[in-house]
Amino acid sequence: MGGTYWQNVRNSFMPEFISMNAMMAGMAPVMAILMMGRDMRAMWPGEMLFWGVMAFGIGVGFATAFPFNVWLVAKQLKHGLMTARDGEQKEDATNRELSERPASRKMRMSHQSKAHRTLNASHQQHMSHGDSHQHGEELPPALAPTRTQIAAMAGFSLIMLAGGYAYPFTQVNMSLSAHDVGRAIMAPGMIMTFDTPGDAMKDMAAVDPRGVTFTASADARGAAVLEPRIENGVKVFGLTASVIRWTILPGVTVEAYAYNNQVPGPTLCVTEGDRVRINVKNYLPESTTVHWHGLILPNEMDGPAMITQKPIEPGQSFSYEYTVGQRGTYFYHTHDHVDRQQALGLYGALIIDPKNPADVIPADAEYLVQLQEWIKRDWLTFPSMPMEGALPNYFTINGKSYPATETVHMKVGQTLKVRFIGSNTTAIHPMHIHGGPFEVAAVDGETLAPSARYLADTVNIAPGQRYDVLWQARRPGKWLIHCHISHHTTNNNVETQGGGGLMLVIDVTGD
Repeated sequence: MGGTYWQNVRNSFMPEFISMNAMMAGMAPVMAILMMGRDMRAMWPGEMLFWGVMAFGIGVGFATAFPFNVWLVAKQLKHGLMTARDGEQKEDATNRELSERPASRKMRMSHQSKAHRTLNASHQQHMSHGDSHQHGEELPPALAPTRTQIAAMAGFSLIMLAGGYAYPFTQVNMSLSAHDVGRAIMAPGMIMTFDTPGDAMKDMAAVDPRGVTFTASADARGAAVLEPRIENGVKVFGLTASVIRWTILPGVTVEAYAYNNQVPGPTLCVTEGDRVRINVKNYLPESTTVHWHGLILPNEMDGPAMITQKPIEPGQSFSYEYTVGQRGTYFYHTHDHVDRQQALGLYGALIIDPKNPADVIPADAEYLVQLQEWIKRDWLTFPSMPMEGALPNYFTINGKSYPATETVHMKVGQTLKVRFIGSNTTAIHPMHIHGGPFEVAAVDGETLAPSARYLADTVNIAPGQRYDVLWQARRPGKWLIHCHISHHTTNNNVETQGGGGLMLVIDVTGD
């Protein structure tokens, strides 16, 4: 640049002030919104997405600053990358002349050297007098920048910078750090505002596929009966919570939170009066607990995190022990980060047989129906919630969507006991059985007296609610059990082989 240090500072300060303001005005909102938008991996330097966002933001910054830089170069307030300075052009011309006359080089060396020194001295003198070329003094007066123009450009770029920094505060929560949100990825359509808490983001985020520790076979079934071991008269069960990959339809998998590598978790079958102990091991990326829905038991065994017990942290264990004092259809589910964990599969049935065989509701066969909803978007699994961007697009009975649901086989004249469990739902599901009405025999584990029972063909299964119904196979054929909300009998809004989602077939034969 030539000149003294402070001369160079004075000459370059205002052009660089304008240029950098414009560049940061473009970079700041783009990078802030992308890093705190849908995919929080953009905040972590260890993720490739971080560097992609950085590169994109810098590109937007350069594009924003480009018109300002063009104006600054045109007004000779700064040099462009390809701008050649006059002194450099003259020096290059002199050097070319020297190289083109090698034969007379010795004869004219003294003269050329003197000319070269004189040219350099002239160039240095030119630069030491304030670099007039750089500040537009060689432009015609009509084109030379005025102090007012320079001040206006500086002021406008400063306003742009202030706006670029302020705008993200109206769109995303700028008070959060990468450690507050982890590597959360929000569902498409999820509304993220400037006051959305970091904990909410983590609860609504997709399951990280890199956290999967087990992939179940495509034909694996959930709700398998878990046999206990007996220790000093106590029935002991073991539940392990972890992240798995689970197939709900051929070719459609979800990343699920599961007990014992299955969705739903294993069915626990006990008898009224049993002493039970359930050892729970947590291999999830967050804390958890287990609640025994509807049971009368000691308060410290009830399961709500931070209320009756400390959460079970990742890698830790907890034992629940109590005496079963009821009978009927119950279930268990997580009670820590409930909206996330239960929506991802942490639940299972708890069937309590009566101590007195006479209290059994008789039937020729029985089938357990546990309802769940899922959201799978952009190859990622999100917890289904009744809010924007989190509404479900897949629905399962016992972890499978029709036509992957099981078929119940019966004969004409037989009675089927269906145990409906609203294990995890964001809606009330009107469950209907074709082929005639059924008898409602029990509600929420409580057996109805014969005089209180009633006939129906549809029952509304609310979240957490249970119904035991008795359906008689009156005629041969294929009879459906399904939700009567039409969307809930589709798979990602598509019907497959006549339906989807919350649907299964009762196949009744005549013999």
